[in-house]
Amino acid sequence: MKVETTTVLAHATYGGDYRCLELEAPGIAPEVRPGQFVHIRLPAPADAILRRPFSVFRADGDRLQILYKAVGRGTAAMRHLQPGDGLSILGPLGNGFPAAAADALPVLVAGGYGMAALYLQARTLPRRGIAFFGGAKAGDILCVPEFEALGWEVRATTQDGSRGERGLVTDALDAWLSGGGRDLRPEFFACGPNGMLRAVGGRAEAGGWTAWLSMDRHMGCGVGACLTCVQKIRDPDAPGGWSWVRICREGPVMECRTVVWEGDE
Repeated sequence: MKVETTTVLAHATYGGDYRCLELEAPGIAPEVRPGQFVHIRLPAPADAILRRPFSVFRADGDRLQILYKAVGRGTAAMRHLQPGDGLSILGPLGNGFPAAAADALPVLVAGGYGMAALYLQARTLPRRGIAFFGGAKAGDILCVPEFEALGWEVRATTQDGSRGERGLVTDALDAWLSGGGRDLRPEFFACGPNGMLRAVGGRAEAGGWTAWLSMDRHMGCGVGACLTCVQKIRDPDAPGGWSWVRICREGPVMECRTVVWEGDE
């Protein structure tokens, strides 16, 4: 983990409401592993004192890229960054995705930003599989050309039907499983909203498969000190059968069987 003042190399619209920020980060970029994240100190507004976590989309040589969407004051301020600007980042942080089992078919499941968070894993895995991407509308389906260029089959679903099949990403996943996918020994790698993660994990548990979930929690420090991003996990040695872990340190990637979801205590 390092703190580095990086230089903005490029900053452009990526698709829909999303933007791609490319940074020169020679101290951090070479160390990034699939599923890890960086914590960025935003240049403005002045009262945005806490860093913001962002998944790493690409890491090549001394450069890294993140995809983001302006959803608040902090990320809205990021839109004004220009090539040559300096930006302080902390990273790489967290435990990322493991390698897939040798006899398993890797299956990626993503919603929104999750597509970018899965790209490095898709590029690293020696065996190509199938990727299910879901979003509210066509503009929320990201990175399809990049995944297809790697040799992945991509199936998209949108809630309004403006791209791919209409419905939820789990609808397409269920159709694939019932159409023979369950016989291919799938191993899931997922990133997206918690409801989607819980649904993917539930299907994996029911089928006897493995699912690695990249958990999303609000973070303060990003290094495990503030305890704002804790998650319950199963722990047979702890009172009640569960204990707390920090998503920024022990996560963000967790195997589905370890996660205790709200209401499951």
